Amino acid sequence: MNKAISIDGQLVAERDAKLSVLDHGLLYGDGLFEGIRVRAGRIFRLDQHLARLSLGARFLGLELPFDAEERARIVHETVRAFGRREAYVRLLVTRGEGPLGVDPTTCHKPTMVCIAAEIALYTPEQRAQGLSMITSSYRRPNPDVQDVAVKTLNYLGSALAKQEAKRQGADEALLLNQQGRVAEASVANIFALHGKALSTPPPIDGCLAGINRGAVLELARQMGFSVGECSLGRRELLAADEVFLTGSGAGVVGVRSLDGRAIGSGRTGEVTLELERRHRALAESEGTVTVS
Repeated sequence: MNKAISIDGQLVAERDAKLSVLDHGLLYGDGLFEGIRVRAGRIFRLDQHLARLSLGARFLGLELPFDAEERARIVHETVRAFGRREAYVRLLVTRGEGPLGVDPTTCHKPTMVCIAAEIALYTPEQRAQGLSMITSSYRRPNPDVQDVAVKTLNYLGSALAKQEAKRQGADEALLLNQQGRVAEASVANIFALHGKALSTPPPIDGCLAGINRGAVLELARQMGFSVGECSLGRRELLAADEVFLTGSGAGVVGVRSLDGRAIGSGRTGEVTLELERRHRALAESEGTVTVS
């Protein structure tokens, strides 16, 4: 099975997985999602993902279908149906079907979709060598325009930044905020290592406080690094010993260059590789075993 898909709590074949063209998630990007990783048959920090989904729904005034326990059951059931010990889960909730017009009060029944599938954002060679990154011309909007702490279905800015990177022959895009400070990569958090100090931008600078970001902060503290949130510019990234990205899809992956200039040794650093190893081990040891 290439994918397992559940719609409103019911497993369906891929060919039968259909939503209405009048769903406001499609028409207006009105909805939320979570990207969740499965390692060694365990769903990584599902409770945190579901809690963030609930907070986002409250922000959007979107009533989530099912209760929290049932939402967790749906994720577990979908992962079991996929049947593989390594997987990526996309859990999303749309406002639901409604008439044309942006008014969300015209939609009366939200739709929940859960997809379990394979994902491989980067090749083993990219992970070993590190990613090439360019500074995108697209900027993260101010929180009063779009709060990136809410994982809505509108990821057009990220898609355009990724497209821009690919057109320039790079693997990833760095997004700055309106003040020129580092926000994040197209769909991942960013870290910079200077000696024994590991830094990552604060959410106020336009990044999502990612769940894998939090896990890496924990691991780095255990390794004896001085860890903190602080505003970063391109200069701090170029002066770093190592730079790496974190995310549910990415895991932990090093960055070798920014705008054609080498970072550190010009390949994935030893600290990054150790954090990647520890992050994988953590994900493989946490959570309820869903696929044996």
